[in-house]
Amino acid sequence: MATVEMSFTPLPVHVRTARLVATAVARRSGVEEALLDEVRLAVGEACSRAVEAHQAQCPAEPVRIELTGSAGRFEVVVTDAAITASGSAASAPESAVSWAGNGVANGDSAHTAGGFPQEGLGLAVIAGLADDVQFTRTPAGLSIKMSWPSGGTIG
Repeated sequence: MATVEMSFTPLPVHVRTARLVATAVARRSGVEEALLDEVRLAVGEACSRAVEAHQAQCPAEPVRIELTGSAGRFEVVVTDAAITASGSAASAPESAVSWAGNGVANGDSAHTAGGFPQEGLGLAVIAGLADDVQFTRTPAGLSIKMSWPSGGTIG
């Protein structure tokens, strides 16, 4: 399983680069051409959300992205280092919400209502674009894991 990792300064101009890299890696991983726009849009939305959170709370910290193609799946994880809604990153309890490709949350709905900052429409858009999505709040920030079916691995 090969992984491409990148991090970027939280500036909106770098979101375009993240989208281009994600699309290129998805194509190389065997994601169908018909799904590439969904990958591009979902990654752009996740990165834009992370940039906004970083600019407000931790502008010196980079946004991190991991792109992995293996076992018939292409996965993208966008991680921010922004503090939680309660104002403390270090004491935030770990929580997770999964979304199936149908946009329906699996897990504790309290997390979707108030557990993640700046959610609303952005996370719903991501959930509608990706085949599978998991939102995880950890003491280090919010991690958005998205995946799509693929035909190969990154090589």
